[in-house]
Amino acid sequence: MARAFAPGNISCVFKVIPHTDPARMHSLGMGFTVKEGVEVTVSEYHETVVLFNGEHINFPTVRAVVKRLIQNSSIAGVKVDFSSPLPLGCGFGLSGAAALATAYALNEFLSLHKDSEKLAMTAHIAEVENRTGLGDVCSQYHGGCLVKLKEGLPLTADRLPITEQPIYYRYFGPIQTSEVLGNREQTTRINRAADVALRTLQTLTSAKPNANLFNACFAVAKRFSIESGLLSDARVIDTIGHIEAEGGVASMIMLGNGVFSTHPFENAVETRLVHSPARLIS
Repeated sequence: MARAFAPGNISCVFKVIPHTDPARMHSLGMGFTVKEGVEVTVSEYHETVVLFNGEHINFPTVRAVVKRLIQNSSIAGVKVDFSSPLPLGCGFGLSGAAALATAYALNEFLSLHKDSEKLAMTAHIAEVENRTGLGDVCSQYHGGCLVKLKEGLPLTADRLPITEQPIYYRYFGPIQTSEVLGNREQTTRINRAADVALRTLQTLTSAKPNANLFNACFAVAKRFSIESGLLSDARVIDTIGHIEAEGGVASMIMLGNGVFSTHPFENAVETRLVHSPARLIS
């Protein structure tokens, strides 16, 4: 068997870059990886099965990665066993993390000798084809707080000089990424708001490290959440309002009905912004 880990990713701003080729469709925007993520163990099995925290799960994105990577091997299937303290469908990029960790683990298990960029593209294409995400794999491949500004290059990103630090979050429920990506009117509004955000983010990539840089990112994310129309859940709106009333900064997790902040708040869970990318586990 082989094991791998990929970090969760909190997306703050995103713009959909459509393309008929899944390898060229992706997103621009900003996000950061956190210390928790997905740990996967792969082993040979008589058919392909996927488990998440011990329960069988239908996970087409992961199955797409498995199908692509075992197609020329002698095995009939694999058992893909995931564990994660983070929830599915709540904006932590777990589908991307699961796809990327699976690709890394299968590459090791089957001695495919593919480089990490090819494995990341395999995971990215599986995400696009199954409409489970557009930009998480890029962030999880690099690790850290990243801004993506270049169209046509799904794995290219600029790192913002933001230190590893505590992050607090609370999630209230999922948002189906596929429904958002499949709604043309909504994606048009999202992209219009993202264009405004990206212009500001462009200026932040050349900023010197300082205590206010991450706060500036939060301001961009909050504005995007409002102007895109995605910030609509009353619980999320109220929580952000309470944090700001106490002098903190906060925004909505993309895409999930959740809140993240650099300041502790009621019923929040503590995590940490980290720079570590996906990796094999020995």
